[in-house]
Amino acid sequence: MTAQPWPYPRWIAHRGAGKLAPENTLAAFRLGAQHGYRMAECDAKLSADEVVFLLHDATLERTTDGHGAAGALAWSELSRLDAGGWLGRAWAGEPPATLAGLAAFCHANRLLLNIEIKPTPGVEGRTGEVVAAEAARLWAGADVPPLLTSFQPEALRGAQRSAPQLPRGLLLDTWIDGWFETAHILGCVAVVCNHTLWDAASVHRVHAAGMRCLSYTVNDSRAAQRLWDLGTDAIITDRVDLFAPD
Repeated sequence: MTAQPWPYPRWIAHRGAGKLAPENTLAAFRLGAQHGYRMAECDAKLSADEVVFLLHDATLERTTDGHGAAGALAWSELSRLDAGGWLGRAWAGEPPATLAGLAAFCHANRLLLNIEIKPTPGVEGRTGEVVAAEAARLWAGADVPPLLTSFQPEALRGAQRSAPQLPRGLLLDTWIDGWFETAHILGCVAVVCNHTLWDAASVHRVHAAGMRCLSYTVNDSRAAQRLWDLGTDAIITDRVDLFAPD
């Protein structure tokens, strides 16, 4: 099967700027763009009142001054948290970001986006539906839509229901049973793997099905070169300071 045209660059900045700025904040996306990256990855979940906001963890403690389950709070409460001080005093007071706020930045700076749907446990399908619908609204008319990815097939099914026109990718940390069939059923355009999983056979299998091969999170030059030699299509990295984007 012939792959569809691929509009995304080879290098993608993880959570905005990797570990150089508070992840998933607008400060991180500004820094990644300053390093020349044309595409970034973010994590998106729902507040209790279904505002799509950016956070990786299910809980707030690691990257904010909040406590408990992030999805249990309304956006009015989440928006008042400090999402930068955990990384250093220079970032103190940096607020959490919404997908709408990031979309405005992306449009103004021609930054492409990979949105990882990161649902609170128990609301996978609903999170996929709302994130995809919001992304479709925010990128309506855009030349290149965001790429929606998730480790949770149910979240991708939700995205497929609410915005089937947006491209989807299945995230994998290991080769789970039925991964290939799941990616096919979900209409995925890409499989996004822990970079150590890829070998010549798996790359060939994915490419032969018309899908692309993406990798996370690659911070070593030798690992990156191995992936390019295998013919993979894109790399997600923290090291926006090390790898010059294409």
